[in-house]
This record gives sequence, C-alpha cells and structure tokens, in this order.
Amino acid sequence: MAERSFVEEVKKLRLGKGEVFSGEGILAVTKALLESGVAYVAGYQGAPISHLMDVLADAQDILADHGIRFENSASEATAAATLAASVNYPLRGAITFKATVGTNVASDALANLASGGVTGGSLIIVGEDYGEGSSIMQERSHAFAMKSQIWLLDPRPNLPSIVQSVKDGFELSEASNTPVMLQMRIRSCHLHGQFIAGENRRPAFTVKDAMENPQRDVNRIVLPPASFLHEHEKVQQRWPAAIRFIQQRQLNEFFADGAADVGIALQGGSYNTVIRALQKLGLANVHGDSKIPLYVMNVAYPLVDAEFERFCRDKRALLLIEEGQPNFVEQNVASILHQCGLQTRLHGKDCLPLAGDYNTATVLKGLRSFLALYGLVEPETPAAPRQRPVPIPLVAERAAAPPPAPALAAGDAPSDALPPLNQTVHARPPGLCTGCPERPIFTAIKLVERELGEHHISADIGCHLFSILPPFNLGSTTMGYGLGSASAAAFTVAPGSEPAGKRAISLMGDGGFWHNGLTSGIANAVFNRSDNLTVIVDNNYSSATGGQDILSSRAHNPTRSTGHEIEKAVKGVGVDWVRTIKRTYDLKAMTSALREALTTRERGPKVLIAQSECMLNRQRREKKQVRKAIADGQRVVRERFGIDPDTCTGDHSCIRLSGCPSLSIRDNPDPLRQDPVAMVMDSCVGCGNCGEVAHAAVLCPSFYRANIVSNPTRADRLRQRVRHAVIAWLQRREARRRAVYAPLATSLLETGASHAA
Repeated sequence: MAERSFVEEVKKLRLGKGEVFSGEGILAVTKALLESGVAYVAGYQGAPISHLMDVLADAQDILADHGIRFENSASEATAAATLAASVNYPLRGAITFKATVGTNVASDALANLASGGVTGGSLIIVGEDYGEGSSIMQERSHAFAMKSQIWLLDPRPNLPSIVQSVKDGFELSEASNTPVMLQMRIRSCHLHGQFIAGENRRPAFTVKDAMENPQRDVNRIVLPPASFLHEHEKVQQRWPAAIRFIQQRQLNEFFADGAADVGIALQGGSYNTVIRALQKLGLANVHGDSKIPLYVMNVAYPLVDAEFERFCRDKRALLLIEEGQPNFVEQNVASILHQCGLQTRLHGKDCLPLAGDYNTATVLKGLRSFLALYGLVEPETPAAPRQRPVPIPLVAERAAAPPPAPALAAGDAPSDALPPLNQTVHARPPGLCTGCPERPIFTAIKLVERELGEHHISADIGCHLFSILPPFNLGSTTMGYGLGSASAAAFTVAPGSEPAGKRAISLMGDGGFWHNGLTSGIANAVFNRSDNLTVIVDNNYSSATGGQDILSSRAHNPTRSTGHEIEKAVKGVGVDWVRTIKRTYDLKAMTSALREALTTRERGPKVLIAQSECMLNRQRREKKQVRKAIADGQRVVRERFGIDPDTCTGDHSCIRLSGCPSLSIRDNPDPLRQDPVAMVMDSCVGCGNCGEVAHAAVLCPSFYRANIVSNPTRADRLRQRVRHAVIAWLQRREARRRAVYAPLATSLLETGASHAA
C-alpha cells in the first residue's frame, strides 16, 4: 500500500473549465496532464515525486475514462523506455521518477530517445532532490539535460506556473521534436495553492490507434549512419526550433525590467526564495513586486542569447543565482555576454556559496553582498566579498544556432560531405553472419505479418538490431540494452477500453534479458498486465559483446554457474504464456508459435524463447575440430546447400526473405531466360535456413543439400561411382533431347523476331 491515499483528493481531477482547483503541487501536475491530452503515463516511485505515482494509482477510473494507459514501471529505465511510443506516433507521453539517481538509471534510454527525437510530446517529470533535506548524492539534472540536449524546465513554485509548464512542455517537445525534462523541486512538489482549471482532454491519437496502424522511420533509430545525423539535426533544426518557441511563447519572464541598473537572473524554482530575500532587504513587497529587475528562467536549458542581451544591455552588473555546482549556467552566461560584446559585470559564485541548498538566509547574504557593491544596500560588514574562485573547467554549450556555413562556389562541395555514391552499385547494409540463427526468426515474423498485417516492433541492442535494416526492415525504436520489452510498455490499451486488434512485438537477446530485461521488461509486463509479445533470442552467449558466457549458456564454465534456463526465470516472475523453440531454423515451428502468440485470446504477457547457438561461436569451435579430424585421417561429413540453376525461377525471394550473405546471383544458363538465378557461395555453413525459407514461403524446389565427405571410406567411394554413372546416363539423355529441340526453339525465336520487325 502506498504511503498515502489520495482517493478523496483525486476527485478534484474531474473539475471542469473555469472551476477553482485547490490542492498540492503534485495533484496539480496530474490535472495538467489530463488537460494536456496525455495518452500514457509511467514512472517509478521515489521522493519527492512519490505522491505523483500514488495520485495516478488512485485515479485509475479517471484515467480509464479518458483512455490513458498508466504503468508503475519496474525501474526508471523501464519508464524512460516507455517514451519510445512517442518516437513514431503523435502520442503525448509522460514519465516520472526521482533525480538524479533515477536519471542515472534511465540514462541509456533517455540518451537514445534524445538522439533520435520524438514526434509526440514527451515529458520527463523529475523530482529534483537537491539540498540539505535530500537523501541522495548532491547532483543536479542540469548536467544530463546539457549532455543529451534535453530541454529543461524549472517553473516558478506556484500552481498556475507549474500547470502551465506541463502544457508548455508538451508543446515545446512537439515544436522541436525533443523530449523535455520538467524539474520539480521538493518545495514545488508539496506546496499548496490554487489555479483555474481547464477541461480534461482525451488524447487525439490513442495507444490503440498506434497499435493498429504501426509506423516506422529508420532515420529515427539510433543506428549508423542515422545516429551521426542526429547530432547535426539537434543543432541545426531542433535547437533553433526550441529557441523560437521559447521566445514566441515568452516562457521566460521579466519583472521590474528597467527599475535599476543592476539585475538578477535566476531559475524559476528559486523565485520564491529570491523574492523573500528581497523583501527582507526592503526591495520587494508581500505581493512579490520587486524593485530590482529580475530575469526568471523557467527554461533552465537551453539559454536564450537574445533575452540575456536584452536584459543586460543597460545594466552595470548581473547576479546569476544558480544552486549547486559546477556552475554550468554562469559559465554559459559569461560566454553569451562576451560574444554579445556587453560590458555587464557578471557575479555568481563569488557572492553565493559554491554548493549547498540556497535557502532564504543564504540567498539574503549573497544578495546583500552583491547589491552593496553597487550602493543599493548597506553592506553587512565592511569586508569586501571574497575573491572570485577559479571556475571548474567546462566547455559551456551555446544556446543559439551555430553561424551559417560559408557560401560555396559553383561546383564546390562542403569539406564534410560524403562522396557521391556510384548509382550503379547498390550499397549492401551490414547484416547478420552467415548461418546466424536469428535470421529465421525475422523471416518468420515477415511471413506471419503477411497473414496478420504489420505490427509495432520494439528492437533492442545486440545482433538482432540488424533486423531494422534490409531485407527485414523490422523494428521502430531501440532504447537501450535489455530495454526492448520496456520500449513496448505503453502499447497496452487502458483497462475498460476496447482491446486493440493487434499486439505489439518486442525483441530482446539473452544477454539483454539478463542485463536488465528480466526486471525492466518481463516483470514489468507481468505487474502491469501487458498483453504483448516478447521474443527472446537465446543463442547461448552474449554474442554482440564477443561471445561471453551468461547465466543461460549451455557450455560448461569452470569458474561460472551456467545452464540456468530463461524459461524458468520468465515463469518465475509470473508469465503464464511461455513457448520455447529449440531450433530457430525450424520455420514451420517459428511461424506457428508467432501466429499463436499474436492471435490467442489468452490475456497477459507472452514470451517466445527462440533457441539456437550463435553460428559464429559454433564455427569457431567446430572448425578447429574439423581441421584436426581431417588431419588425423578421420571421416568427416560437412553439409552444404546449393541451387539448381535449371529449376531456379529467378524470383530471388529466398534472398529477400533470408538476407544470407552466402546467397548471391549469377547469369542464367538457360538461353531462353534472361533473369539471373540465385546461387550459394562457398561461404555457406550448411545451416539450412535458405532451404527452410524456400519451403515455408512456397517459393521453389530449387534448393538441394550436398554432403562433402573428407577421408571417404570404400563404401563412400562405391556410392559415389554409382551416382556418377546414373547422373552421366541422365545427362547424356538430356543432351540428346536438347539436340532435337534446340534447333526448333531457335527457329521459333527467329520467326517471332521477324514478325515483330
């Protein structure tokens, strides 16, 4: 049971337009989410925003009335990965957790989300637990926002400002295709106040709409080369769009501008403290009217150069109030003033402490020392302020778009431009190894989608990420290692709503499963009663990182405990529908299991475990054994596959559905056909996938299997002589048949050509 019940308070969430809402800050945030048309909300409990999760849990009926999906996420990483639903769809989503520990846990997913960008508004509500009353290490979310270029809102601590920041956050996110972080300080979370309510809105586009109409954009997936372009997109498109929105909507505020020739710049969360300190100095009244110009940054990141230039142009000095260290904002502002050519003297950590909670007493002391320098108040002591400390080296990020590139002369190319591609040669995307056991899994998904239609697919980090590229073209997002299942968390219709016609699919490797997928993905799906399918690729190793052993590896490891089955772990956390395919190359079994998982009426999370050993590791082991056996004179049989050129139709569906690197094309030996035929190169490892694909897709009977025998026995040689004799007889008969019919065929072709002429 939660620490506190909000059953009575949540009734206020039904207030309509024009009614007065009275309550706590966290409750106001929930009301703002409802008024913003949010489609899904997720989060992990933790002070100081724990009550936000409690409020949402007690407001299930209201959320269901509006078709809003709510999840108690297994971790902050799960919550952050949930925002993957907003990458390709116009779904407004919000998540919440405690900063900075929660931000650290969620950092992988948040960084991937910020790289690819979003379509629907994505709001990250972080409880900023900084100061002497905190239970965690003293860090701020500001550093993470700068690092990943996530815009950071820090509203003034009053309910109207907080509610408006929630709404502005969604719109800023959509205007700049960037996730937005809303910083809720301890004081803001639990203050009480009033605001005029608006109407609650159902999401214009729902989770059900997304599931039934899957979309994907490979340029939004963090995979080279798109990931290299994301950085340019951030600076050249998203950042300027954010700056324009901030200025046009006047998200930052100016108070008493022009009232004095000095000013104070502060983040919104410090506003009440600064006003109280000014009151004690006789420079503000009880209504908050200040005699000192204030520039209140409700957007803490990015900073707006033009607004600082406007505020500082007629001022001798500026005091920047920035709680905590390093002094990111102060260094950024120093850069802005320098580049704008302003002589305004900047003060900050020379008047205020380097670190610690900026309570009223601390801010009062700093304000007095600053204002005394310019004769606006009497100094507390005759001593001058302490010497300005040497700042911690930091490359401050600029808050304006970079200068435009110089114009190019005709015929010139930019120095960083890629060389033009040869249009006659098609680029071959990176792919899975020859014989990879993951390839038939993706083939099976493509075959099932032919029957059931396209589905939303959440990908994961690992070899299986290559399924995003041709020929499979599967997967819409990737949020981090082991977060494939968590990335599909939002794709479950809210309780009481009509079920979607399709289920979402997520992919996860066995390495990612043990990394954090068991808790962040599978256990989370159980707890939140997801109805989606997770396919776990179990290839015996953490293959993508070099083939290291993991818990479920089946090889004996003298120093580690292996052999722990994924199926037992999945059932252990409460999954009822579990299927294990022991051989992924069995396309019939794979497609049957997938079809059942996607069509069964049984509710709850579904897990399909697809097992086959990593072919690269298997070949590394077996090739040594084979070479040694051959050298020792032992009989060794190796399987290889081939394609009969006379039977091949030239359709090449086998290549499109498997993508195996050992499949290629060559000239058609039949003079009556021009389409090139498929061929199997010597790199074939005999996995049999190509033949399975041809059979499952009802393509053609052109595939054959051949056994290559090293150190053959007498019986092997006898069988080979008999086969050669039979084949030679058949070939002679075929040659006689062609000798009869070839001239006739040539005559018919010549006759047809003359008629055409």
